[in-house]
Amino acid sequence: MQMRRLTDRLDGLAFGGDYNPEQWDEEVWKEDDELMRRSRVNLATVGVFSWALLEPEEGRYDFGWLDAHLDRLHANGVAVDLATPTASPPPWFTLAHPDAMPVSPEGTRLTHGSRDTYCLAAPAYRRAARRIADALAARYGDHPALALWHVHNEYATLCWCEHTAAAFRVWLRARHGSLDTLNEAWGTAFWSQRYTAWEQIQPPRATQWHKNPGQALDFRRFWSDEALAAYREQRDAIRAHSDLPVTTNLMLPGYQNLDLWAFGREVDLVSVDHYPAAPGVDAAADTAFGADRARSFGGGAPWLLMEQGTNTVYGGDRVLGKEPGDIARHSLGHIARGSEGALFFQWRQSRAGAEQWHSAIVPHSGPDSRVFREVTALGENVSRLGELAGSTVRAEVAVLHDADAWWALEVDGLPSKELDYHATLRRAHRALWDAGVTVDFAHPEHDLSRYRLVLAPALFLLSDAAATNLNRFVADGGTLLVQHYSGAVDERLHARLGGYPAAPLREALGIRVEEYRPLGRDEEIVLSDGSGATVWSESLRTEGAETLAAYTGGMLAGSPALTRRGFGAGSGWYLSTRLDDAGYAALVARLLDEAGVSEGFPGLPSGVEAVTRHAEDGRRWHVLINHRADAVPLPEPAHDLLTGGRVDRLEPGGRAVLRAH
Repeated sequence: MQMRRLTDRLDGLAFGGDYNPEQWDEEVWKEDDELMRRSRVNLATVGVFSWALLEPEEGRYDFGWLDAHLDRLHANGVAVDLATPTASPPPWFTLAHPDAMPVSPEGTRLTHGSRDTYCLAAPAYRRAARRIADALAARYGDHPALALWHVHNEYATLCWCEHTAAAFRVWLRARHGSLDTLNEAWGTAFWSQRYTAWEQIQPPRATQWHKNPGQALDFRRFWSDEALAAYREQRDAIRAHSDLPVTTNLMLPGYQNLDLWAFGREVDLVSVDHYPAAPGVDAAADTAFGADRARSFGGGAPWLLMEQGTNTVYGGDRVLGKEPGDIARHSLGHIARGSEGALFFQWRQSRAGAEQWHSAIVPHSGPDSRVFREVTALGENVSRLGELAGSTVRAEVAVLHDADAWWALEVDGLPSKELDYHATLRRAHRALWDAGVTVDFAHPEHDLSRYRLVLAPALFLLSDAAATNLNRFVADGGTLLVQHYSGAVDERLHARLGGYPAAPLREALGIRVEEYRPLGRDEEIVLSDGSGATVWSESLRTEGAETLAAYTGGMLAGSPALTRRGFGAGSGWYLSTRLDDAGYAALVARLLDEAGVSEGFPGLPSGVEAVTRHAEDGRRWHVLINHRADAVPLPEPAHDLLTGGRVDRLEPGGRAVLRAH
């Protein structure tokens, strides 16, 4: 069947968020209707945590209350993103199927009392999830309020129970084919771990010391595939009754044990939840990081910001408040990078329950509040951006991301505890964001020919196919930066013999790493160009590359730290340590210059974020956000969609969406 596009159904970009009317009474519902009209809400996510109401006992459904709310929302001009409630099984499920509760690596079976209290591999859970997805789709597949289907919520809880063990063995048989192949892949000749029967294999539960790294990596791969299979089952049950797009809300960056490239291929519309990890300009950079990843996982297609907090920044051990204007700046940051709207969790702040202090569109203080006023102003702005629907974002630079490389860097026994995968990716992206460059993420086996510059900041694990692909990228004219401890193992986690990285990549880089030398926790070193470095160093020799910076002390004094090789029509750069922020920024600037990466919106100073969205018919829009404390004049006056008038400058914290000539 032909899939209908969300923005066609909404006649513009989406605005709204999670709505949980079951928490409130009729008087509040009446106020909700009026406030949603006032704030221009046109999409509400309903039913995410409603399983106990929808199915009060096994096999018996109560849809009357949901019928009434969908009819009410539709009459009020609000479309619905209808969720399957399978992230929170009801108490009756726990009582009927205690074996479906998750088990920790230490063997402790968890109990009901939170969300995600299930084992995704338990047959009883999967049957119940398929059943309620089918029942919802059969009843509401042609309801006029519906615009989108929302499977589950933020997959996936891991489990180490016997159901998991059985499913893991099935997965291993399909992947490896034979025990001989599995034993070779896992290196079970070490520590007398050789398996002679499939039944001997268990999930990597708590052990006395290091777990087998190959087993640990395969377990992460298994769980991602298991979650994807569970998603497909519900999606297919829905598609039997509806031609509306189906999605699930992905959580960025490392919250979910998922191969997000695989999920991006299976959902009809990539949707993500994003909550910044720091306030201020760091939150803006984090927003760009999450948005660029979301767009990339869908192959560059438009995507949707499913959740964000109106007034929420997660600052480690505490929740911090956003500054005035951040609601609009963060929302527009996502829209700039391809989102088809801006949704929030949730519409009305809960007065009780586990997330009663999670921010919302209507806070505890009610609509007479700064937060609601800012959201209402944002709703008016978003309603003026309908012409952006369906347009896309183009990038000349990519950062490589691979779930296998992430999971590989989290196995036991690595030389350093400071090799944080996502922090390394964030740092590469941040340097490019600070330089005003729009970035894609790409898998190392993807076609990279459309990029001028590719950064590979954390490719500890590198497949043979990826190594060959990166070699080809450089030979065909690309500029590639590979960073330390990359290509050290293959897809089985077997060390590359003869020097690192993988042979085809060594050829493009013109170097061979002979020895890795992690630095002490507080150790700092200085390179010959004056740059400071920490965390890691390597003993390498050049085999065709030129040395651009060398180590200056210890046994590595005089040996290469940063190298470059002209290879084919391109150049391969290698950085064998972790530069300080200033040194890394200078290196990125040098790479951008060599690769000939163009400015997205010339004439603006640093601190002004500028992203261009492109329509298929050639129309373009420049989305500008001023993160500076001073006003910035525009190179020339232009029409601003947000205000409907012409603008010639951006005030401090200001934003504009300019229709290009």
